Amino acid sequence: MQAVRVHQQGGPELLRYESVPDPTPGPGQVVLRLEAIGVNYVDIYQRSGTYQLKTPFTLGVEGAGVIEAVGAEVTGFTVGERAAHASARGAYAERQAVPADQLVKLPAGVDARTAASALLQGMTAHFLAHSTIPLRAGHTVLIHAGAGGVGRLLIQMAKRAGAYVLTTVSSEAKAEVARAAGADEVILYTHTDFAAAVRAATDGKGLDVVYDSVGQATFLRSLECLRPRGLLALFGAASGPVPAFDPQILNQKGSLFLTRPSLGHYTRTREELEWRTGDVFAWITDGSLKLKLHAEYPLAAAADAHRALQSRATTGKLLLTP
Repeated sequence: MQAVRVHQQGGPELLRYESVPDPTPGPGQVVLRLEAIGVNYVDIYQRSGTYQLKTPFTLGVEGAGVIEAVGAEVTGFTVGERAAHASARGAYAERQAVPADQLVKLPAGVDARTAASALLQGMTAHFLAHSTIPLRAGHTVLIHAGAGGVGRLLIQMAKRAGAYVLTTVSSEAKAEVARAAGADEVILYTHTDFAAAVRAATDGKGLDVVYDSVGQATFLRSLECLRPRGLLALFGAASGPVPAFDPQILNQKGSLFLTRPSLGHYTRTREELEWRTGDVFAWITDGSLKLKLHAEYPLAAAADAHRALQSRATTGKLLLTP
């Protein structure tokens, strides 16, 4: 089969589309014939070396398709069923061996493209809105990159919970995307100091929560947006990792809370995984959670998909198709 592999971490030009042996399921695994593969920022971190990994390895942590083989000790899954995952590395391939405990079945009305567009980003938005702090009516929040994949879904979930949502974007076109997702106020950070805009919008009081996937370029100003005892949820580093800082700054700015959450820690049990995927799939099928697919690329063009995502010109999900 064909797969996209990393033999040396670095730029997208280093990705190799090459032939590798077909997988066979070990105990507790199933083999998934992939029909759609999600492209995510974690893939860029793994490819570039932001996350140090032993090479060579196959990229990708999100895929959906049809079960082709079932290993020993697997219960609850059978050949021919449609399923998806968002946590097993090796998804940039035609087939993948996936631990069954990381797999979920696709309900009627959710195809492979929809699942690969929604699973990782949808569960990320879900744990941010419902677990890092359970949002409710009266909460005020800032979501950076509101026209991006997670940003759009998080806006919708925050509004569903009753929060008042501000968001930052880089262009008027992206502002329209964020407004369509339900944002109450949109800040063009390329034209306006977003921290000053937040202070003005809240009469100087600050926000309950800031969701920051940008990292280095926004971190310190994000802290400026919070009320005393507010929470900064730093869940990405699109502009680069946050430099080392003195934790005393959190005290100085109001006894602030800081968390650096990741999806794996919020899907540690089968119950959590099924709660998050169940909500995401249910909201998609009833039409209350709206997805946006930006573009699809053939698997062999994974490098082009990475360039597009890193360009920050996308306003929705990128998919690969084997």
